[in-house]
Amino acid sequence: MYEFKEEYLTGIEQIDQEHRRLFEIAEELYELKNEEFIPDKYDNIRHILEELRDYTLTHFEHEEEYMKSIGYKRMFTQVSQHNALRETIGNWDLDAIDENQDQAIDEMLGLITDWLVNHILNEDKLIV
Repeated sequence: MYEFKEEYLTGIEQIDQEHRRLFEIAEELYELKNEEFIPDKYDNIRHILEELRDYTLTHFEHEEEYMKSIGYKRMFTQVSQHNALRETIGNWDLDAIDENQDQAIDEMLGLITDWLVNHILNEDKLIV
């Protein structure tokens, strides 16, 4: 379901590779959502969430360093959006996730999907 397509390429190799990995993480979460033989998915969700948090932070650092290096004029907008996602991901309540795992996965997938598609197509592709 979560497949990195050519339309998501920015032309910046490191950013494109990192976007590919974010799609892979989203796919892992999607596959977990559809896994019928794991009744308690909490540990898996937590693992994916931790990886998503760590990888997102690293990716944003790289992207922001790149934008700074080229004097990108829309960097403030990008950093503001990055900070909003950092805060959202950082504030996910692990106890609430444990209580309603399917809903938590759906919310996480919704956010990731929106971010990957809209942010890459409408923001990251403008970085030049």
